[in-house]
Amino acid sequence: MRFDDMTEAIGNTPLVRIDPAVHGLRNIDLYAKMELLNPFGSLKDRAALAMLRPLLPGATERGDTVVELSSGNTAKALAMLAGMHGLPFKSVTNRMKVPEVKDLLLLLGAEIEELPGQAECLDPTDTEDPLTRMHQALAANGSGYVHTDQYFNENNVEAHLSGTGPEIVKDLDGRAPDYFIACVGTAGSSTGVARALRQHDPDVRVIGLVARKSDFIPGIRTIDEVHEVGLFDPGVYDTVETIGTDEAIDGMLTLIRRCGTPAGPTGGGAYQGAVRHLRELDASLTERRTAVFIVCDRMESYLSYLRERRPELFGRPARNNDHRALSDAEVRDAPTIGVEEARDWPGLVVDLRSPYAYQAKHIAGSINIVDEIFDELLHGGLPFSRTQQVLLVCPVGEKSARYAALLHRMGHPSVRSLAGGIIAWRDAGAELVRA
Repeated sequence: MRFDDMTEAIGNTPLVRIDPAVHGLRNIDLYAKMELLNPFGSLKDRAALAMLRPLLPGATERGDTVVELSSGNTAKALAMLAGMHGLPFKSVTNRMKVPEVKDLLLLLGAEIEELPGQAECLDPTDTEDPLTRMHQALAANGSGYVHTDQYFNENNVEAHLSGTGPEIVKDLDGRAPDYFIACVGTAGSSTGVARALRQHDPDVRVIGLVARKSDFIPGIRTIDEVHEVGLFDPGVYDTVETIGTDEAIDGMLTLIRRCGTPAGPTGGGAYQGAVRHLRELDASLTERRTAVFIVCDRMESYLSYLRERRPELFGRPARNNDHRALSDAEVRDAPTIGVEEARDWPGLVVDLRSPYAYQAKHIAGSINIVDEIFDELLHGGLPFSRTQQVLLVCPVGEKSARYAALLHRMGHPSVRSLAGGIIAWRDAGAELVRA
């Protein structure tokens, strides 16, 4: 086939049946929509093109810089598209957690600006948030920027309503699947595909997958984070379930090793979440059903992510004092205190959030040790004296509870986690200060 430019290769990705010998479902045919085969490597190619295309005439005439709040695949696709039209691209984020992605963006010629902010999914009503102020500046006429605005731009949804969803129906011989299992990030793909499928069959069941609160899975947000996304509509999903890091990696390994699919952790999470949900239904079915999930991107960008979480995959020994090895009971029994008791905390307060969130607002007198660095400290042993009273703080109290449980296991009797995290502190009206 012959194209005039790479954008014509976006879309029309294959729908591939997963071998039942792999997933074990007897009455459900499971298919994967292979979005990793888009030319820039991910599902986000579609949304990036749909959002940028209407802005290009004015942007190229003025020589504007394309800007997006993205630390991943949307930024990569936009950097490529902007470059094709001679435009610079700038990624603004407080979430740049995967080194390979950052290096790739720099290789593509992108500028990366890491700003303070409570979340990458900005809240336009929070005038104190630096990301919100940046958003307002981008909206001003003559700013020199065009903002594709993936968290609020309906073209993000439209790309999948008119493209991805109808392609699935076409490849299933004009039928919508009975089940669509979707990881939720910006909510653009899950919303657009769900709408398209339900236009053919209103009874399609849509299962949304969000990350467990204490986990980080690239491309999948926690339930708290998705509620900050302007495109997220809970009514799209028949049910929303959580997926953990270990499940996502297990699913990724299955797709890679058994299905010839070099999927990233988002696709692995989608596969594992699909099989887990469908397995409960499978035995009771008397007719064959079909289900579809999306493989969003490729594995190569996540090697450091995997190396940290599964060192044995690379011939390395398991890490000492790893909070991921804690049992559910240990985490549930983590030593915590509420806001009222924390107001009078006599010891050290350690804020585990990103430096950008910490700079925006934090508890007076607290110190900032980013969770990734704190993780490294714990691998080497106790970072504090056993007599040092330590209060750990994170956004919602999930991650800090895991670290408190781990320190308790390591023999630190005076550590506590702030229940509900900074959000609970703020909601209680307790003071937060700016760096």
